This record gives sequence, structure tokens and C-alpha cells, in this order.
Amino acid sequence: MTATIDISMTDFNRKEHWEKIYQTKSLNELSWYQPSPLTSLEFMNELDIAKDAKTIDIGGGDSFLVDNLIEKGYVHVSVLDISGKAIMRARKRLGDNANMINWIEADAAEFSPDTHYDFWHDRAAFHFLTDENEIRHYANTAYESINHGGHLLVGTFSTDGPTKCSGIEISQYSESSLAERFSKFQHLKTLMVDHITPSGGRQNFIFCLFQKA
Repeated sequence: MTATIDISMTDFNRKEHWEKIYQTKSLNELSWYQPSPLTSLEFMNELDIAKDAKTIDIGGGDSFLVDNLIEKGYVHVSVLDISGKAIMRARKRLGDNANMINWIEADAAEFSPDTHYDFWHDRAAFHFLTDENEIRHYANTAYESINHGGHLLVGTFSTDGPTKCSGIEISQYSESSLAERFSKFQHLKTLMVDHITPSGGRQNFIFCLFQKA
């Protein structure tokens, strides 16, 4: 049985925490492990995101979304993660295909991109931000960094979901509270999804799709 880690936010170093997570746990031990990111792909298919669209996966780490995007022919894909070890694991898995991706090792709470995106994807990264200034910075950065007409897809734990993940307290969201955080965007759609963890647990997610009108 894996012991529960409870992280005190006193002197908490977010990067060190995630580097340790990816150094000590295999992919299928992580609660957010998802061999097929169906919800994200369904949103992209519904939007008919162009293959040459500039896309970014925030907190993508070694998730499998990037594998699917390469397979589908997307040519301008960026993956951001705070953990260099997570990125290294993804690069190793992808082999030569890793050279097709723009890898960004950075904290999403401090990210200041030097380019603009057509599709900004975030599954289970935004809810780790609990500091008001960091939350506002993220929302403002997303708005300023997405092209007009571009889309933002954010998936977080819902108000029926967990209150902690990997020993860290998270911010739960409802449809209204998530829409309020990204109020500069036009809110297009909401979807509630139950994610089954590798251990068989159930986590309720809320996905909200926005557009920069």
C-alpha cells in the first residue's frame, strides 16, 4: 500500500515536489494516468482544430495527449511542465518523434510565452494553483497568449472531486466559478467527467471550453 503524502505548504518548493513525484513513481502509479485522453481529443475533434494550429498542453508532463496529436498529424505542438523529469520520460517514450515537439520546462503559474496559440489545453494543472496572484496570472497569460478566435480547454477537479492530489491541496471548481476565472473569454461548453484512477478510485472532473472572441 502506498503511503499518503501530506505536504505542508510552509517552505513548499513546487518544482522539487514534482521532480520527486516523477523520479519515484511510474506512469501507471500516478492518479491522473490516462492511456487514452478521450475527453480532450473529443473536444479537439468537435472543434475541428487544424493540423497546423499552434497548440500547447499545460502540465502535459508525460501524458499521452502529445502521442495522439503526433499520430493525428499536428505539426505545431508545445508541451509545458514544471518537471524536467516528466519531460525526459515523455521524450524517451516518443523516441525520434520527440523532436517534433516544443518542450517547455516551466511553472505554469509563472509562464510567460513568447508566442501565441490557437488551442490551449490544460487537464489537471490549473487546479494546483491556490494562490490568488498565481491564478490571476495564469488566466491573464492564457488570454493574452491565445489568438483571437482561439480556444482554451481547462479540466479541473469539480466540487464533487478530491480536495487534494499528490499530497497538495487543490482548488475545486464549478461551472460558474471556472467561468468567472476566465471571464474574458466566451464560455462555450461544460462537460462533467468521472476519471477512474489506476487504483480504481473515482475523481470527478469539470471541463470548460472557452473561446477568445
